[in-house]
Amino acid sequence: MSKIYDICIVGSGAGAGPIAYELSKAGKTVVILEKGPWIKTEDFTKDEIVSSRRSVYTPNLKDEPQVLEKKNSKGEWIAESNADGGRDFWNGNCVGGSSNFMSGYFHRMKPKDFKLLSTYGEIKGANIVDWPISYEDLEPFYEKVERVVGVSGKVVSHSTLEPRSTKEFPYPPLATNIVSKWIDLACNDLGYLSVDVARSIISKPLNKRNSCVYSNYCGSYGCSSDAKGSSRVALLNDALETGNCTILPYSKVYYLKSNTDNKVEKAFYHDRENNKQEISAKVFVIAAQAIETSRLLLLSKSDNFKNGLANNNGLVGKNLIFSGGGLGSGQFLKQDFSDKDFSALMVGGLFVNRSIQNWYEINDTDFGGKAKGGTVDFLFEHANGIRKAVRQKFDNGRLLYGTELKDKIHSYFTEQRKITFEIFNDWLPTNDCFVSLDKDVEDKWGDKVARIRLGYHEQDIKVGNYLGEKAKLVLEKLGTKNIKLGVSGSAPPNLVAGGCRFGINPQKSVLDKNCRAHDVKNLYITDASFMPTGGSVPYTWTIYANSFRVADKIKEEFN
Repeated sequence: MSKIYDICIVGSGAGAGPIAYELSKAGKTVVILEKGPWIKTEDFTKDEIVSSRRSVYTPNLKDEPQVLEKKNSKGEWIAESNADGGRDFWNGNCVGGSSNFMSGYFHRMKPKDFKLLSTYGEIKGANIVDWPISYEDLEPFYEKVERVVGVSGKVVSHSTLEPRSTKEFPYPPLATNIVSKWIDLACNDLGYLSVDVARSIISKPLNKRNSCVYSNYCGSYGCSSDAKGSSRVALLNDALETGNCTILPYSKVYYLKSNTDNKVEKAFYHDRENNKQEISAKVFVIAAQAIETSRLLLLSKSDNFKNGLANNNGLVGKNLIFSGGGLGSGQFLKQDFSDKDFSALMVGGLFVNRSIQNWYEINDTDFGGKAKGGTVDFLFEHANGIRKAVRQKFDNGRLLYGTELKDKIHSYFTEQRKITFEIFNDWLPTNDCFVSLDKDVEDKWGDKVARIRLGYHEQDIKVGNYLGEKAKLVLEKLGTKNIKLGVSGSAPPNLVAGGCRFGINPQKSVLDKNCRAHDVKNLYITDASFMPTGGSVPYTWTIYANSFRVADKIKEEFN
């Protein structure tokens, strides 16, 4: 008789790590099935080709495509396999998932984010609901993430600061560039408040992890010092040391078998040699990233679940959300500064780590009074050299060659520095953003692939532009030139949630308030799928916190 594990986890990122960490430490046997490879710290390099310009950390789209469905100029929904279109919606397929490659900008959601409907009311065309838990339910676990995963920062009192059980972060702020002080002064002159951004990057050693070495390469890159709080480094390594946790890489789960008692019995998967294998467990936790989690449930049909596992109400895959917002930028030109200030500005590696949340709640007649706003984070242009060089090849539409091109590249790298800002606001859930199975396209194993409809709500664009115009004033005050702003409904694949929202009513949600499937007694979902709304911040900290919360509930079930 094959071994029956206590816990089987599908996926190994931010939603999986806390479950494995807590349950293995509690003496339970845990097995993790991870579709991608097991890349270790020593394998990560600052190679732009590997990290940003090839599908090395994500699957080859010819092997594992997805079908993306978007509106054309006529308002018609047009579907295309990304094996043909090239737009990659995979993100971080390896042990530790995309938490290996995050920039680590950590903001907590705020109390009003948990009560979006009751606070701001309905918005036509948006499926807004309140969360079944409150900020107070999650706050102890936000604090736990700070200690266990490691969060650096400085608490600055401001009008939208969320309640905290501790006065400070456990790790002091990371070192910042001179531009951070300039942003503080500019915001002060404008009547805004610039606050330190917490980062899941430790500023002093923790256990076997080194502190940040300021390599200047965070987003899209694996951390070579283990300072970044990835699931792999911060949680899975400790889980493995208990002797109770087993990680199986190259294990692509394609079916969850349930019995007549509405319990999952087995997970079936393809191994590295494309052999079909199976794992038995008492409890199953799915944390495969929102799109793939919905896809797996939809693939797992049975007599009791003819439309897919836990999908008798037809809501699996529905109300998918991304992160609304956009990007802005401006250039500091050498000619506008003293040699001393420009030299300080050009120091590499140091962070900006400044944010504005003055407009987390908007009070403006254009929005009919109070409305949910968002966050603006400031940062330098990504350090990727190839990308910056390639973008210099045109001059007013004219293609450059030879000395002229080399001179322009040299000037870009030595006589200017680009400051950017990222806008985060709610991507409102709608009936036009969801995951289903494509009828025709299959992956290399013969399984139906995810078909993703990428619709958005016009309110997302309106809020994004409002925040962007405010942020542009800061760049103007800083004296930057060539200021640009781009806000669109284009979905960012690294910030995806929903599809299996949690709630009180089994007819209106997939999961209960503890992220257990209403219809499946031993199935939990702990990636971002559970989120009915996403707040106006990146999701990772909330995913970690909720997963720690659910881990406690699973331990209670065992006890």
